[in-house]
Amino acid sequence: MDPGLFEQRVLPHLNAAYNLGRWMTRNSHDAEDVVQEAYLKAFRSFQTCQATTAEETRAWLLAIVRNTCLTWLRKEGATSLTEFNEETHTDRELTPDGESVLLNHAALDHLNGCVEALPPEFREVIVLREIEELPYKEVAGIAGVPIGTIMSRLARARRRLQDCMTARSRTA
Repeated sequence: MDPGLFEQRVLPHLNAAYNLGRWMTRNSHDAEDVVQEAYLKAFRSFQTCQATTAEETRAWLLAIVRNTCLTWLRKEGATSLTEFNEETHTDRELTPDGESVLLNHAALDHLNGCVEALPPEFREVIVLREIEELPYKEVAGIAGVPIGTIMSRLARARRRLQDCMTARSRTA
């Protein structure tokens, strides 16, 4: 196998892999470990990868990341997960401009908390479809379930997010 070809086709999807890993593990350090393990698995099985386009390669890699995350979650259990804090774990710099920034930041923190509270099967479809903007077909391929199941999970996940955000606005 040509390591250069692996780097050319798979490494461009590192951010998407990390993003999925971070949301699934809910911890940046664990996500780094899981994504590293997933990349090793991808490297070992790259010869058998039948993806021919960048989109197919991304879907193939994200399926490996997803499965590695699910294995990690089963081994670690929910009690070892730590809360993900968007402010601590992002590189973007917020420019303070008063009350609106504080309110937006509080809403973003609450949205992150609502996404984290979703069960893994709902969280993964939200991340893959809404954040990574993958087509339903690719999300179905990554999750290994029919498109109808993805659509159903996505609808239920969106409903739970809406309920969670609505509950926040009532208490604010």
